[in-house]
Amino acid sequence: MKLITKYIPVLLSILMMGGCKTDMKAPAIEVYETSADGHKLTRLTSFDEESNRSVIKLIPEDEYQTITGFGGSFTEASAYVLNQLSPQNRDTVLEAYFGDSGARYSLTRTHMNSSDFSLGNYSYAPMENDMELTHFSLDEDKDDIIPMIRDAMKKSTEGFKIIASPWTAPPWMKDNKNWVGGRLLPEYNDVWALFFAKYADSMKSEGIDIWAFTVENEPLGNGNNWESMHFTPGEMTLFVQNHLGPILEREGKADIKILGYDQNREHLREWVDDMYRNEQSSKYFSGTAIHWYASTFEVFPDELRYAHEKAPDKHLIQTEACIDAEVPKWKDDAWYWSKEATDWGWDWAPEEDKHLHPKYVPTYRYARDIIGCLNNWVDGWVDWNMVLNTQGGPNWFKNWCVAPVIADTENDEVYFTPLYYVMSHFSRFIRPGAKRIGFESEDKEMMVTAAKNPDGSIVAVVFNPTTEKKNFSLNIGEESSLISINQQAIQTIIIAP
Repeated sequence: MKLITKYIPVLLSILMMGGCKTDMKAPAIEVYETSADGHKLTRLTSFDEESNRSVIKLIPEDEYQTITGFGGSFTEASAYVLNQLSPQNRDTVLEAYFGDSGARYSLTRTHMNSSDFSLGNYSYAPMENDMELTHFSLDEDKDDIIPMIRDAMKKSTEGFKIIASPWTAPPWMKDNKNWVGGRLLPEYNDVWALFFAKYADSMKSEGIDIWAFTVENEPLGNGNNWESMHFTPGEMTLFVQNHLGPILEREGKADIKILGYDQNREHLREWVDDMYRNEQSSKYFSGTAIHWYASTFEVFPDELRYAHEKAPDKHLIQTEACIDAEVPKWKDDAWYWSKEATDWGWDWAPEEDKHLHPKYVPTYRYARDIIGCLNNWVDGWVDWNMVLNTQGGPNWFKNWCVAPVIADTENDEVYFTPLYYVMSHFSRFIRPGAKRIGFESEDKEMMVTAAKNPDGSIVAVVFNPTTEKKNFSLNIGEESSLISINQQAIQTIIIAP
């Protein structure tokens, strides 16, 4: 694999297009591109001189949300697969995600208790009626997840935040006594809230800080297939208001953020309406978590903007996304750039929702969703599994999915899919604390977003899904650069401070 070269600002000599202001100068920029024709975060230094080009104007004085970060998830499946590789290849993957030469992930997620991307069902509190959780233990995670997180921490110069999400409470706390479905029994509200505090303490003792919790992964359920537990908006809000928030506060964990909802965007309005109904209901919520599975093409911008307007001072974080219901394609870059992927909705969505689940291009879906989310107030974007095997697992339910990195554990080989490079276009260059900034773009076929980093550098990400090469002038103040982007390509442009 070709690792990303270390970021070193240089001055490019850029020819000015005819008709531009003669007093405009070229800024110091770097341009990286990933494309269907083979670029993989490749540094570009020369561009077409054609005068037929559109204009992208960056407006740094127009500031929007502060960026929390980008990254992926520490699952038992990913950690287990990494442990089946040679130490050298395991290190290569962790460096590629967290090292200075790699994607520099800054925001991550993990599961509390088991998920479908575990080897089987487990809980940290298996003892029935253990009301004080005296038998709470992270032993199930000590072979895989915890070592993966620790080794990632060693790779990361700036560190990263961790969001922890439960798929279900232990079955003994639920009305159906099952890993799948059911609801938390009211008599266990405080015990389940204490579970979160115990988890944070136990991870702290392993040298790992938890930045945030989501209350429940997919509270609307998953069709009763794998670990789940159901909440209505009102039930979740009351649980946070009367149990989780106060108990985290009592246990000295008030600094850990609580993110509500944590499922698809089409139901976002009803959840934020309840969570942020008044000061009392919203007191302990730090923000809202969302997933992308409601559609293979729709970003749901109206819902995202509504959630932001409902609570403009709260986080809005995409916590899970993947190419689902697919077995990974091994060393087949072309597949990731072709309209061949399908998701669960292709077969199983209700007839009235099938139009939301057509075939799609995997790289397009990632680029389109991240840009669309950023441009509609989302401040963090977290991918699902970081690495899976060639089957798309392990997954105890056989719910196969695709990860940006695929490993052939039998032959000790690692494949960095184009999705890894698309993620890197954002995570590597847009850093925590950056401010999204305004822009104007004449070419409506391209998607654009931009941010200003804490070090003063400005980053623009441009996505060209068309089958034609595009030329554009990137203007900022009195500075202008003439740039070309290949067909079916995503490009990150860094303007030195």
